[in-house]
Amino acid sequence: MRILFILLGSLSLVLAVVGIFLPLLPTTPLLLLAAALYLRSSPRLYEWLLNHKYLGPYIRNFREHRAIPLRAKIVSVALIWITLLYCALWVVSQIWIKILLIGLVVALTIHILSFKTLR
Repeated sequence: MRILFILLGSLSLVLAVVGIFLPLLPTTPLLLLAAALYLRSSPRLYEWLLNHKYLGPYIRNFREHRAIPLRAKIVSVALIWITLLYCALWVVSQIWIKILLIGLVVALTIHILSFKTLR
């Protein structure tokens, strides 16, 4: 499991870094996922990520303030709605999967918006 968590954490980290430059990928949630996976698999990688000059502040702000920057909230919620509604309306044909996707998008939106906004 340790190796799997390191691999998934590294993939999440790569996607988070790409998300800095591409507005289609939400950076903060992917960094938080990478940090959580590193915490469970490699204390050395977790400390490196926390102390990183550019990436560390995202994670520390969330840990200390339990807050997400406004831009990250907007991008995350928008991408979730665009992606899952597209799938629900045009990709999936089974009605129960459509209902599940719409329920998922609502639940994820509520979850993201439940955190304080970091200004």
